[in-house]
Amino acid sequence: MKKLFVISGSSGVGKGTVIKKFLERNKDFKLSVSCTTRGKREGEEHGKNYYFLSRDEFKKAIDNGDFLEWAEFSGNMYGTNKKFVQECLDNDENLLLEIDTQGALQVKNKMDNAVLIFILPPSMEELERRLRGRGTETEEAIQKRLHTVKSEMENAKAFHYNVINDDVERAVEEIEGIIKNEQV
Repeated sequence: MKKLFVISGSSGVGKGTVIKKFLERNKDFKLSVSCTTRGKREGEEHGKNYYFLSRDEFKKAIDNGDFLEWAEFSGNMYGTNKKFVQECLDNDENLLLEIDTQGALQVKNKMDNAVLIFILPPSMEELERRLRGRGTETEEAIQKRLHTVKSEMENAKAFHYNVINDDVERAVEEIEGIIKNEQV
């Protein structure tokens, strides 16, 4: 059976960029599409970016045990469809989950074959620079994110691997090396 690879990291560490580059270079990997109750953003597609569910639909899925993991933050709910993950693994497909640290630790507790990789920023100063550089959040929101990052970085100790994203290409190569070693 294939191993499940879970990539997580705090907001602003560049995990989305690293994962995008990884998937461009590793076409045999699938990225799991999460479910969410948050509204669809411009350009997003149902089933491609997320499965957009109403709060009632999401709660029903929780009650039915449909999620491998789920979490609520910033007033929205996010979850990974258990059936989809199991079907991919049963079909011997390479699968990557991009989820928050809370969800990643839930997966670790439920699946022995899950390999958790945490993406770290080069420094807190660089992370703050990246968050501010987005120009999309208030000072209060930035401070809240920076506070959250500190607790998430504590959770990084529970991950199998930590990868510093000081250079996207180097980070992708490190992840490829981890996956290659884990698949042996």
